[in-house]
Amino acid sequence: MAGPRDLLLLLLLGQPWAGAVNYTSEAPVEAVVCSGSACYTAHWGKLSAADAQGLCSQNGGNLATVRSKEEARLIQRSLAQLLRSREPLGAKMGKFWVGLQRERSKCFNPQLPLKGFSWTGGGEDTEYTNWYKEVKSSCLSQRCVALMLDLSETPHPDRLPKWSDIPCGSSSNPGSSTEGFVCKFSFKGMCRPLALGGPGQVNYSTPFRATASSLDAVPFGSLASVVCKAGAERQGYELLCREKEAEVFDWGITGPLCINPELGCSFSNGGCEQDCFDGGAGSFRCGCRPGFRLRDDLVSCASRNPCSSNPCKGESTCIPSPQGDSYMCHCPRGYQLDATQLDCVDVNECQDTPCAQECVNTDGGFYCECWVGYTPGGPGGEACVDIDECTVYPVLCAQNCTNTPGSFHCSCLPGYDLSKKDDMQCLDKDECADPTGNPCQGPCFNVPGSFHCGCLAGWTLASDGLSCVPDPVPSASMAGLLPENEKAGKWDTVTATTMPRNTSSSTRGSEGFSTETLFTERASLPSDVPTSSVHPKVPTSSGHPGLSTEPGIPLSKPAPGQGQPMDEDSMAAPSEDSEDGQRLLLFYILGTVVAISLLLALALGLLVCRKRRAKRKMKEKKSQNAVDSYAWVPERAEGRENQYSPTPGSDC
Repeated sequence: MAGPRDLLLLLLLGQPWAGAVNYTSEAPVEAVVCSGSACYTAHWGKLSAADAQGLCSQNGGNLATVRSKEEARLIQRSLAQLLRSREPLGAKMGKFWVGLQRERSKCFNPQLPLKGFSWTGGGEDTEYTNWYKEVKSSCLSQRCVALMLDLSETPHPDRLPKWSDIPCGSSSNPGSSTEGFVCKFSFKGMCRPLALGGPGQVNYSTPFRATASSLDAVPFGSLASVVCKAGAERQGYELLCREKEAEVFDWGITGPLCINPELGCSFSNGGCEQDCFDGGAGSFRCGCRPGFRLRDDLVSCASRNPCSSNPCKGESTCIPSPQGDSYMCHCPRGYQLDATQLDCVDVNECQDTPCAQECVNTDGGFYCECWVGYTPGGPGGEACVDIDECTVYPVLCAQNCTNTPGSFHCSCLPGYDLSKKDDMQCLDKDECADPTGNPCQGPCFNVPGSFHCGCLAGWTLASDGLSCVPDPVPSASMAGLLPENEKAGKWDTVTATTMPRNTSSSTRGSEGFSTETLFTERASLPSDVPTSSVHPKVPTSSGHPGLSTEPGIPLSKPAPGQGQPMDEDSMAAPSEDSEDGQRLLLFYILGTVVAISLLLALALGLLVCRKRRAKRKMKEKKSQNAVDSYAWVPERAEGRENQYSPTPGSDC
């Protein structure tokens, strides 16, 4: 039963002792290793991962984490102590639970070092891993991680235990291969082990219910019981590891314990860390070597250079103060101190928008990038300049290219439309098929990049190039071509003005205007039926002889790059050759009509002849049938000769 002093110490510790007996009886601590700010305990016991976590948490801990090689070595030391506590178990692989688990329905993630697993005690994903083999990717069940250990030999410091993901087990079926588990307990700080200047025994009782006689570091809140052997100045001590000041922890006593005047410095160097000096009459004191100073406990030594213990971590550099009693950690460019003021974290320089457009942060720095359509225009990419795609890539657009900030767009010459497929090619626009209406009053003719209008005979294209006006004077060519009885208007003409074609400077040349006259027969149409504006095919200059060209008036929207339209004074008069050609064309037409008429008459005669022959055959058949119904009489002598005998088949 605990005495009053024990109860007082327990109140100072602020740790409940309820359940300590149960914990000790169920999972005795057989190995403990402390370093830095944490202690690791190793235990035997065939338990499920959940039951092992419950035992660790009863005393304020969790299943151990293995976040670095240093932590893996501390866990290996605790397992080595555990193996020494029992007889060798033979060549057998044992597994010990640690706090790495993957919950059910949380799937395998090969992109992360921990493969989708997470630490029981919380915290971020860590880079250190030591997987035994590829992790199973199943998401249907919970998976836990255990350390694999050969139970027949002592763990070697260079061969850290491998990680194996296995089923987490249950209370009724913990798994045959699990032999125990490892817990981790974290503390605010640690005290140095007590120094004994004479024979004696120290027993440490930790807040997590573990007892040990030797520890490299004693966790804050631990109770130390010291029993000195005979001859010592004092026979016993009860000491508590407590916080003397911020981040400074000690036992509240100076000098070595269990001092024996007869032994002096001869026993364990008087308990001094470095030098022990005899003072005579059984007295002695501790000292330190050059470059070190004696601590307040009068036993241990500290370097006069505060950076000698490498207090700064990571990328930080330790810089001692001028007095040599303190230090400061310094980070390189691109980093800053974290909350502990001992390590460095990256600075996100992009928060200050140092780049003109895009900023990419990196560890310890950053770099600038330009958006699409821009190129760096200064050192480091701080400035971005627009790329003129129309100059750098001149074949992007089929016709016109216009540069814009960060991009470009294509356009087409008048008479062409931009292709909807790639917005770069140009397609001819059929103005005559405009759904809003025919641009011409008369016939409309589409040409690449433009169109031209025409007029029927007796009409002339107006100055706007679109409408038709009545011709005040009959065409001289028609008057000389037709006979007098056909001058009343058996033939009409269609006059069309060809518009200039839109061409680019690299592929098309300038073309003039041409006027073509077409003849259309209107004898087959009633005089009161208007002629519709159709799109007749316009013969070229190499067509039938006799067709002549007459100057027309161009449209008011000539294509770029063409010459000026011709005026009325520059129009050429009709020539005699054109009249002869028209007269010859009329003769060709009349000759064709006569030939067709003769062929029709010949076909009609053949048809009549065939009908007559068919009728004659029918009559002969009927006469034969009538003779068969009469009786024959004796033949008389003929008195005279038949004067007329028709020739068979002469009816044709």
